Amino acid sequence: AGWGVPSQPPMGFPDMGNFNIPAGFNPAISNMAGNLAQSGMFGPNPAMFPPGGPAGMSYGAPPGQLPYGAPPAPPAQQPYGAPPAQPYGAPPAQQPYGAPPAQPYGAPPGQQPYGAPQAQQPYVAPPGQQPYGAPPAQQPYGAPPAQQPYGSSAGGAGSSATPPPQCGPSGQKKGRGTVKEQSGFNALKDAETLRKAMKGFGTDEKAIIDVLTARSNKQRQEIALSFKTAYGKDLVKELKSELSGNFELVVVALLETPTQYDVSQIQAAIKGAGTDEECLIEILASRSNKEIHEINKHYKSVTKRSLEQDIMSDTSANFKRLLVALCQGGRDESTTVDMARVQKDAQDLLAAGENRIGTDESRFNSILCGRSQAHLLRVFEEYGRISKHDIEKSIKREMSGSLEDGMVAVVKCLRNTQGFFAERLYKSMKGLGTKDSTLIRIMVSRCEVDLFDIRREFKQLYGKSLHSFIAGDTSGDYKKILLSLCGGDD
Repeated sequence: AGWGVPSQPPMGFPDMGNFNIPAGFNPAISNMAGNLAQSGMFGPNPAMFPPGGPAGMSYGAPPGQLPYGAPPAPPAQQPYGAPPAQPYGAPPAQQPYGAPPAQPYGAPPGQQPYGAPQAQQPYVAPPGQQPYGAPPAQQPYGAPPAQQPYGSSAGGAGSSATPPPQCGPSGQKKGRGTVKEQSGFNALKDAETLRKAMKGFGTDEKAIIDVLTARSNKQRQEIALSFKTAYGKDLVKELKSELSGNFELVVVALLETPTQYDVSQIQAAIKGAGTDEECLIEILASRSNKEIHEINKHYKSVTKRSLEQDIMSDTSANFKRLLVALCQGGRDESTTVDMARVQKDAQDLLAAGENRIGTDESRFNSILCGRSQAHLLRVFEEYGRISKHDIEKSIKREMSGSLEDGMVAVVKCLRNTQGFFAERLYKSMKGLGTKDSTLIRIMVSRCEVDLFDIRREFKQLYGKSLHSFIAGDTSGDYKKILLSLCGGDD
């Protein structure tokens, strides 16, 4: 039940029930007044809203009934024009006055009202295209960016130099070589094969090539150890007694460790009447800090002198200072780049060369031999932007002789190590004669590092495969072993 109706003081017309209608008054009015008096609406206590009755009912009507004389409402229908009843306190969802209904008459479901703007779908980019404003698609982490063809500059002013996919002198990345470890390797069995190849009259060079060019350097060291353990003889000495010429040089080189081979090549470049500056710069400009430290250590154990001492006594002037800087193995190997420092180094190189009379070679040494590969690639790019010249061309204008060759070699190794070696191989074979020491050194030292990529660069630069160049420039077993190291034609 609802709240009780509070007692009210008498109101209305207390004497309405005794109201006397004058004679001659309209009978219809007289009857209406009588009915009203009998209903009590204008009596002493007129009926108000019935307790708990719904709002909107007429005075005096009992709950659930319409006022006396009102026409009945249609069943289960709201009065015409009245909004549907809403929960208490919730405003009815109404359109603004004059607005079209939410669904026009006859419009199919899900369609916009006539004249309303069409609902827009979220923008979907075409296949293979990023949505507007979205960041560019990233390559999977570690995936290498495409490198520039060897020998090309970083582009015009402000162009972006792209780091090569293989590491430069700041750290070699293995895995792209042509010689791999053999699965199911048996060192003793290989030692027996080599002994049979040298036993008796003549030598089975094919057996030697098949074994040594299909095993990694680590496996070849195990073969040499097994040979000495089984037969009490040194494998290298036995092979040298059986072989000769360039074929012998390749076979012996394959049985040295990479550090031993680098040291033997440096010794050969320094001793004697002249110095093979190209060999020195090739090794020192292309090796990582760790490899250079190992070279220094082994060199001293073999010669009882430091490599730096022998370089200083065998070379001169600014080229000597360049080699000494490289043989320290002190290059920064970080991959982060500080653009403020990049801009400063580019300005310093410009000030040390083209913007002065003479050249401050020491400034070139400290920057080119000490900064990281990632940093220097940006320096070369910035240098081209502010000077309008490529760094290699500037070096060639400012320097000469061995110093020029050395500085350019450093820049080329930093930009594209594989392109640098491809060029070296080409120059060792082009024209009359062959520079076999360079050809052998690169084929042996890079066959487990990046010779596959060097082959690719060679074909791109010169339009012919490395395999075809070697086949046309060498002969006999020497050609066969080099082609086996090459690993195939492109």
